[in-house]
Amino acid sequence: MSTATDTPKAADAPRNRGKAPAGERVADWADGRLGIYSLAKANMRKIFPDHWSFLLGEICLYSFIILILTGVYLTLFFVPSMAEVEYHGSFEPMQGLLMSEAYASALDINFEVRGGLLVRQIHHWAALIFVVGIFMHMMRVFFTGAFRKPREINWLFGFLLLVLAIFTGLTGYSLPDDSLSGIGIRLMEAAILAVPVVGSYLQMFIFGGEFPGHDIIPRFFVAHVLLLPGIMLGLVVAHLILIVYHKHTHYAGPGRTNDNVVGYPLLPVYMAKAGGFFFLVFGVIAIIAATVTINPIWLLGPYRPDQVSTDAQPDWYLGFSEGLVRMMPGWEWVLPGGYTLNFGLLIPLAVFPLMLAVIGLYPFFEGWVTKDRREHHIAQRPRNSPTRTGFGVAWLTAFAVTTVGGGNDLFAIHFNLSINAITWFCRIGFFVLPVIAFFVTRRICLGLQRRDRDKVLHGRETGIIKRLPHGEFIEVHEPLAQEKLHLLTSHDQHEPYEVGPETDENGVRRRIGPVERVRARISRGYYGEQAQIPKPTREEYREITSGHGHH
Repeated sequence: MSTATDTPKAADAPRNRGKAPAGERVADWADGRLGIYSLAKANMRKIFPDHWSFLLGEICLYSFIILILTGVYLTLFFVPSMAEVEYHGSFEPMQGLLMSEAYASALDINFEVRGGLLVRQIHHWAALIFVVGIFMHMMRVFFTGAFRKPREINWLFGFLLLVLAIFTGLTGYSLPDDSLSGIGIRLMEAAILAVPVVGSYLQMFIFGGEFPGHDIIPRFFVAHVLLLPGIMLGLVVAHLILIVYHKHTHYAGPGRTNDNVVGYPLLPVYMAKAGGFFFLVFGVIAIIAATVTINPIWLLGPYRPDQVSTDAQPDWYLGFSEGLVRMMPGWEWVLPGGYTLNFGLLIPLAVFPLMLAVIGLYPFFEGWVTKDRREHHIAQRPRNSPTRTGFGVAWLTAFAVTTVGGGNDLFAIHFNLSINAITWFCRIGFFVLPVIAFFVTRRICLGLQRRDRDKVLHGRETGIIKRLPHGEFIEVHEPLAQEKLHLLTSHDQHEPYEVGPETDENGVRRRIGPVERVRARISRGYYGEQAQIPKPTREEYREITSGHGHH
């Protein structure tokens, strides 16, 4: 039989020293049920590397938060209906016009809802900056090799966020049902109809009938405010969890290796900087929205199927898809039985996802080529991976050419050029310019590698010219600091993958498949003698510095 003791319980201790503050009591209550103290102790002092390029990802996150906040406000006043009404609002030029309820409610948001125009412009600008931020963030990750193991899954999360952001933007700027967005939806419908066999069924499924029908705006509304943002929110959370788990890659420097993290703790330093940067991003977007008009739907008018503007342009991130359509000749095949294949839309519809998939799946392609199974936490300098950098610039060149093709009429008007000449330039440039960009970029990277090698061996040029006793003029070089030497020599010197000899040591012929031969050939393109400059060895450095010193 147990007996009670006179020792006071832990729960009674606060009564002995006075009542605890309300915040502490709430925290204690939550800790007893959620274990937040141990969670905070384990994670709040996590170290994160610090570099200005990491702010690109934060801009994406803060733009997404701004989109959610402003989107909730706009949803309170928008009517996602294609029912036809007669306008009797405060915008005089539209008085008495027939339009959809969606367009009428969009006009009311602009002219009658307090703060509606500003919030709508903040929403639209934040959407553009969100996609720009993802694009630039992915390019930073790509060119520095930050997608390598163990971050391939996080790269896919970021890539899916980019794709979903593009389609969320498409559904978003289509909601007002103005003339510009209606033309964009009509182009999308035409592309869907170009799909062989199932195109008409897909069109009926999406639009609920003949274009424009009565269902497309309500369906886009559900996708824009519920389906796509919900998926994106899940991807953002997963992306952040993996960032906390893996942490950022950090750039080469003294004391930084693949086995440590050099930076600042999450609390208080990182959180304080992140909080201040959020309000900075919000303020800049608000200033832009308040001073620069975007998508003035009141000037465009309601959508009418019989009225089409020739210079209708989508937002920048879909400009390349428009360019693919405008660059493609209007080829058609009429098959026996009267069935028509419209290659003018079918081929751009196939190239559009292919251009995105090339970038999305690239990390797995590089891992397959290099057979590199190590973990990488040090970001590469783009010059030290010339083939990857050349590929990235080639992709950006193709993207730029197609974007120019998407605005061929505007370039023709503003620069007094022939629209046919611009179209043919884009058609040829789409195949030629990326190849040129690849080889030029790779040669530039190799030149920079040679320059780094020369700096390591001979030091930094000082600009001081010295005349030697025998009359020779030389430039004096200054030895580099140890930190700079580490930066220029810390990268890996990879060896290309080799398939090995045709026969083994017993003279038995080995079976080498064509896939392995292709892998070896591509690997030589990444790490062969023509694709990287060898780093200076310790012997070379000692010989230069001890033999005759730096001039």
